[in-house]
Amino acid sequence: MDSFELNKIAGGVIAALLVIVGTKTIIETSNSGHGGHGDHAAVGYVLPKPEADGDGHGKSAKAGAPAAAAFDATKVAALVGAADVASGEKLFKKCKACHTADKGGANKVGPNLFGVVDRAKGGVDGFGYSDALKAKGGVWDAEALVAFLHKPKEYIPGTKMVFKGFKKDAELADITAYLASLK
Repeated sequence: MDSFELNKIAGGVIAALLVIVGTKTIIETSNSGHGGHGDHAAVGYVLPKPEADGDGHGKSAKAGAPAAAAFDATKVAALVGAADVASGEKLFKKCKACHTADKGGANKVGPNLFGVVDRAKGGVDGFGYSDALKAKGGVWDAEALVAFLHKPKEYIPGTKMVFKGFKKDAELADITAYLASLK
């Protein structure tokens, strides 16, 4: 046997394999439509669903922990009269990147907050308020400010304010007392 005959045998074997694999691929493609394995194979991990508690919600990370009390803006607004204005002024430093608090101060990313308490929502002339805030209506009384400063995006969905909010009742009362002192 010379090398030419060995080449013919090797070529025949390779051709047969190509025909088998090609035929199998064509059949699978025509049956599944996407070259897959019929039904789509699951990719990744299946995560367990959280167990539902009595109210239909998933259990918290701390099983058996009592549910956190719902936020009560009226209760916190009642604390404003006895709140620490100086502490509120310190807390206002978080707001200075976007707001001024000086009488006649300029608007920044947010409106000037001098005299904000009992001012109409969206009441600073020349400031571009979000449509959501304009639609809210009413005035910024202590309760409205507390609710907004707790979770701005929850109180006014669609607000432009990106601040996440103050979580502690004492901080909310202090910052609201400080804003009320700006007259």
